[in-house]
Amino acid sequence: MQSSADESRVLVIYTGGTIGMLPSSDGFVPEPFFLTESLRKESRFHDPYDDSLFARATVDNFREWSSSRPTTPVKDTAPLPTSTIQEAPKLEDLPTLLVRSTRPIEQPPSHVGTSQHLSWSLGSNCYEAYLPSLITPKMSNQGGNNKKVRYAVLEWQPLLDSSNMEFNDWIRIATEIELNYRNFDAFVVLHGTDTMGYTSSALSFLLEDLGKTVIITGAQIPISQLRNDAVDNLLGALTIAGQYIIPECCLYFDHTLYRGNRVTKSSSYDLDAFSSPNFPPLVNVGIDIVVNWNHVMRPKSQRKFNAHKELCPNVVPLRIFPGITAATVKAFLAPHIQGVVLESFGAGNAPQRKDLMDTLREACDRGVVIVTISQCARGTVSDSYETGRALLNTGVIAGGDMTPQCALTKLAYLLSKPDLSVAQIRNLIRIPIRGELTLPTSFTPAGSPSTGLESVSELLSQVLRISSSNPPPPGSSLPSINVSSSTETVEAKGGKDVVAPWSQTASDAASTESTLLPFLMHLAASRDDVEGIKYCIEADDQLFNRIAAGVTGPVPNVGGPSIGGVPASEARTVPGGVVNCRDGATRMSPLHVAALNGSFKAVEVLLENGALVHQRDLLDHTPLYYAARQGHASIVQALTKAGAHLGGSDVALGFTELATSRATTARDETALKIWKSAGVEPLDKQ
Repeated sequence: MQSSADESRVLVIYTGGTIGMLPSSDGFVPEPFFLTESLRKESRFHDPYDDSLFARATVDNFREWSSSRPTTPVKDTAPLPTSTIQEAPKLEDLPTLLVRSTRPIEQPPSHVGTSQHLSWSLGSNCYEAYLPSLITPKMSNQGGNNKKVRYAVLEWQPLLDSSNMEFNDWIRIATEIELNYRNFDAFVVLHGTDTMGYTSSALSFLLEDLGKTVIITGAQIPISQLRNDAVDNLLGALTIAGQYIIPECCLYFDHTLYRGNRVTKSSSYDLDAFSSPNFPPLVNVGIDIVVNWNHVMRPKSQRKFNAHKELCPNVVPLRIFPGITAATVKAFLAPHIQGVVLESFGAGNAPQRKDLMDTLREACDRGVVIVTISQCARGTVSDSYETGRALLNTGVIAGGDMTPQCALTKLAYLLSKPDLSVAQIRNLIRIPIRGELTLPTSFTPAGSPSTGLESVSELLSQVLRISSSNPPPPGSSLPSINVSSSTETVEAKGGKDVVAPWSQTASDAASTESTLLPFLMHLAASRDDVEGIKYCIEADDQLFNRIAAGVTGPVPNVGGPSIGGVPASEARTVPGGVVNCRDGATRMSPLHVAALNGSFKAVEVLLENGALVHQRDLLDHTPLYYAARQGHASIVQALTKAGAHLGGSDVALGFTELATSRATTARDETALKIWKSAGVEPLDKQ
C-alpha cells in the first residue's frame, strides 16, 4: 500500500508474554491472534475511517456523532436495522504492509483464504508476506508531531513465555528488525516481563549503529482483563515510536521510557515493574510527553545499521556470598567458560582469602574475562576499599554501575566477536559502548558564573558574521556586539528599587541563547560554515553545563528530578541537541538544510556530531531525498554511508519515480547515477 505523509510505519514484533494471554483451566496462556483481533476492534488502536471519538474529540464533532447514532431502547425490543450500523472492515479488506521474517509467517484465520494469506521464501531463513495493517487515530500535541501510526503485528508461532527466551531468540528479534529496517520507521517488541530486562540489554548490543526507535514493552495484566496495564503500555510505546526518533533500544513500562540496558525488573506485583536505578528515564509520559533529550544517545559512527547475529553462550553469573569456597568458584570457572559476571558486595568488595584470590587470578591469567558489579541496585564498583582493590588486582575488571542483565549480555556480545582479543574485550568492558554504564567525570561549569551575557554577545557576533554577504575568512576576528545593562544605568533613571535589569536575570540570557542557537545552526548549515556549526554545538554544551550547574539561577520545578534548580527534562534547551533542531515552519533539521544546499562539509560535521539521518520534514522527506534531488553526489554518498535510505513518502508517493523518469527522459546519466547510489534503480530495471 502507499504511504501517507501524515503516517508513520511501525512494525510490532509479538513474541509472547502476559500482554496477549487468556485465562484457562491451567492459568493464563497465550492464544494465537487474540491480541491482533483485540487491537483491531479497539478504536484507540484501530481507526481506519478516522471517525472515532479519539480522532474527533471536540464538542461539535461529538454532538454530530451522537445525533447520527441510533438511540438505545429502554427495553429489549426489536434489533436495530443493520443499515444503521456501520460495520467494521473485514480483516481481508484492510490495507496491508509487506513484512519479512526469519520463519514462515502465520496470518489471522480470517485472512486465510484471501489472495494474500501465504508467505513466500526469499532464500535461507527469510520469508515475506503481506500482513493486514492497523492504524491509530491521529496523535495530537506530541512535540509538534501529530501523525497517525500505521502498524502491522508480526506474531511468532508459537508464542513464548519470556522465561523460555534463549540467546537464539534475541538474535531472531534483532534479525527481524534488520530484515524490515528499510520499510518501517520504528519497531515495538511485545515481550513477557520476567526476562524483558535481559532482552532489552541484549538487543542494545546486537543492534549496531541503530538509527531508529526500538521499544520493548509488555504488561503485568493481560489486555483480556477489564482492568489492565496492557492498553497504556502498548499505546504509549506506539505513540513514542511513531512520533519521535530515539535511536536506542528502549523499554517502556508504566508511562516511562527507559534505556534498555539500564533497567531491571524490580517488582513481580506492581504495575511499575521496572526501574532504572543508575540512569534517568529517556521519556516521562504524564499530561505531556516529555523527552529528556539531554540523555538520548546520538549516533556518531557514520556506519550503516547492522544486526549482529552471534552471542557467546559460555558466560555465567556468580554471586559472592559470605563463606563462599574456592571450590565453588572453581566449579563456575570450568575450562569452557569464557566470561563471568561476579556480583560482589557493596562497591566491589569480596573476601580476601588467599585461596579465593588465587582461583580468580588463575582464571584471569588463562584468558577468562571476569567482570565485577555490585549486588546493590544503586551505586557503582570502585576501588575505595582495600577489599575492592585486592579483587581488581587479580585481573578482575570493574563493571561500573551496569545491571547484572546488562553485564551478562555485554560480555556475551563482546566475546562473540572473533576479531577482539581478550585485552581489547577487557578494555571495552570498562567503557560505555551503548550508554550502559556511567564513567566517573569531573565537572567544571562553563561560561560566566553570573549572567552568561558574554555568550549571548558572541552568539550575535556569529549571526552577523555568517549573515554577511562577504563573511570574514574562518579564524579571523568576529564582528563585535556587546550586550550590557548596568545597575548604574537603572539607578540613574530613578529605578533603584525596580526589578533587576535583564543582564542580572541569567535565565533570560540562557533563554535567549536557546532561541538563537537553532537559527544560527540552520544558517551555518545552509552556508556550509563549519566554524559556525562547531560554535553552535559547543555553545549548546556550555549552555547545558551552566544550567546543570545552576549558574543561570533557579527555575521553578514542577515536579521530577532537577539539576541546578532546573527540571532535568528541560536541561537540554534544544530538543535532541542543537545538531538535530527543527525549523518551526518546515520541520527541517540542519542536516536537511545542508543536504538541500549542497553543504558537504556541514554534512560531515553534523554526522560526526550525531545528526539523525532518518528525520523527516513537514513534507515527509529525508535529507537523502533532497541531496539526490539536487544532484549532490558526494552528500548522497556520505548519507548512505551513515545508514540513510529512501523510504516512506519519498518512494511510496512517487517522488523518486518521478525524478528518475525525468532523468531518463532527459538522458541525464549523472542524475540517474546519483539516484542509483541513493538506492533507486532506473525505471527499466525496477
